[in-house]
Amino acid sequence: MANVTTMSGFLLMVFSNNRALQILHALLFLLIYLLTLAENLLIIAITTLDRHLQTPMYYFLKHLSLLDLSFISVTVPQSIENSLTGNGYIAHGQCMLQVFFFTSLAWVEVAILTVMSYDRYAAICLSLHCEVIMDPRACKRAMIAVWLSGGISGILYTAATFSITFCRAKIIHQFFCDIPQLLKLSCSSDYLDVIGVAAFMTVLAFICFISIVLSYTLIFSTVLRIPSTEGRSKAFSTCLPHLFVVSFFLSTGIFEFLKPTSDSPTASDIIISIFYTVVPPTLNPMIYSLRNEAMKGALRKLLLGGEFTK
Repeated sequence: MANVTTMSGFLLMVFSNNRALQILHALLFLLIYLLTLAENLLIIAITTLDRHLQTPMYYFLKHLSLLDLSFISVTVPQSIENSLTGNGYIAHGQCMLQVFFFTSLAWVEVAILTVMSYDRYAAICLSLHCEVIMDPRACKRAMIAVWLSGGISGILYTAATFSITFCRAKIIHQFFCDIPQLLKLSCSSDYLDVIGVAAFMTVLAFICFISIVLSYTLIFSTVLRIPSTEGRSKAFSTCLPHLFVVSFFLSTGIFEFLKPTSDSPTASDIIISIFYTVVPPTLNPMIYSLRNEAMKGALRKLLLGGEFTK
């Protein structure tokens, strides 16, 4: 225990002490990771190459795919390595980087989903002015602001978290450097800076949530007034995938945020963590592609070696 307290790095939780289960976990996570990379790279490729997908919705979707393959790369490769080696050790610097990128990209996801909901609102409720409101320059400025705000969020969280004096056994009951678990290693009140940053970011996230709710309230009220069944179906086909992604990401994130941390995590704690760190980047490409004929057509063209028209 003394060695665990004084070592420079941290010990992450390994999914099982059984060697066969460790290998199984590593292979399962590797399969999910490779699938996620392939899916998101495909979306980035087709939204870049196909001129029919050069609209704001697909521009934001391309950034969401870039975010998703980055987000899953923060936690999963380290977890695979730990299972293969049977050693949960992570260096102090690696843990800092993991906290920085995890908190940065988590905020970027909230911000991108908010921008995407406004884009759907502009396309459906303000269709006559949509090209002016969501012109290419405005979209680029929005994405620059989103990624910069993510970087600021990561810096604030990382600086506040690692200003703490860790004086307890440096064991993190999670498969990545989770901030609530890091706070439990402090034996003083110097974690209040982290609470302040978390409160500030929670207020911003709540504002984003309200914006998304208002956008979809207006969207649905407009869609339900569309006289043709085909028009309503087309509008819902572009909105429902995004709404599902927003609901899934926010609900699992809020549940994890409100759930008290435990010194002896259960299987359900790990499953919940996987649901908001691993599942969204894997499912998002499938959700956006399943009901989108333009995406499916571009994907078939890419996979079958067809040429994209210029």
